[in-house]
Amino acid sequence: MTADIDWKPSAPLSALRLRAQVNAAIRAYFTATAALEVETPILSAAANTEPNIQSFHTRFSGPVRGGEPLRYLRTSPEFALKRLLAAGIGDCYELGRVFRDGEAGGRHNPEFTLLEWYRLGWRIEPLMDEVVRLLQNLAGLVDRRLTVERLSYDALYRERLGIDWRRDPLAALQAPLAQFGIDPDGLGRDDWLDLLMTHLIQPTLPVDQLLFVHDFPPSQCALARIEGEGEQAVAKRFEAYWGRWEVANGYHELSDADEQAARFASDNQRRRQRGLPSLPIDTALLAALQQGLPDCAGVAVGVDRVLMALSGSAQIADQLAFDFARA
Repeated sequence: MTADIDWKPSAPLSALRLRAQVNAAIRAYFTATAALEVETPILSAAANTEPNIQSFHTRFSGPVRGGEPLRYLRTSPEFALKRLLAAGIGDCYELGRVFRDGEAGGRHNPEFTLLEWYRLGWRIEPLMDEVVRLLQNLAGLVDRRLTVERLSYDALYRERLGIDWRRDPLAALQAPLAQFGIDPDGLGRDDWLDLLMTHLIQPTLPVDQLLFVHDFPPSQCALARIEGEGEQAVAKRFEAYWGRWEVANGYHELSDADEQAARFASDNQRRRQRGLPSLPIDTALLAALQQGLPDCAGVAVGVDRVLMALSGSAQIADQLAFDFARA
């Protein structure tokens, strides 16, 4: 009865050995640069309110004193790490599993490995430098060297597509994507900008290049600070691409509790507009921000995507002992 079951790993054993090397190199790097490895909960009473990210959830069946029974699997350790920062932990990192519902395919697995770290007193510029140092170290494991390019969000869209994201009408953003037959229903300006990136810019990026895109539209601030006024306002965040794979997302971290609460509320409003349920916000994070989050910058790196770039594979399953279909 079980003869037809494919029980074997989805990744070649060489990929699993490379993963072990990458994990060891990551830990060695942060030991050498005085960042503390920490572990934070995988289950939380709060969820990620971001409308484009869906959380898995489960229920605790034990005593009521155990806390809120409805729990969400973390999509990132970010909120818990910021609580540790507010408590005085100092520079820290976590390397562990995170979970996102509805994401499965060539580049996505619902369960994946994320590296996230924070540096006190830093802005995004030195943090981008550190991402370069770490990824160059990892590239060296397979005898590769990466070139580096940095472009503002504004410069990227102007140079690569001739688009002014601030002033061009929505039709100008949609026109280059006509060939893909994308259903426009429910898509806003930021969605079309994202589609231009994934469909037209990313496929053209050189294999051994790190591209950093920084200073995003304020509407894409996520958990980053906004600097500047009026048309000059930008979100102090960056994304890093190794070849065509997005591998990192970093912020000069927002520390204003009231602004964070407003962003949570805005997220839930957008969720309701899309017919999605509102989700419980992380009140513990808000309390930590009120206590005082040190000025810091943080970044999350998708380890599985890094492994894809290292191996030249287009399938995330090639980097996983058992992908979602075989788990």
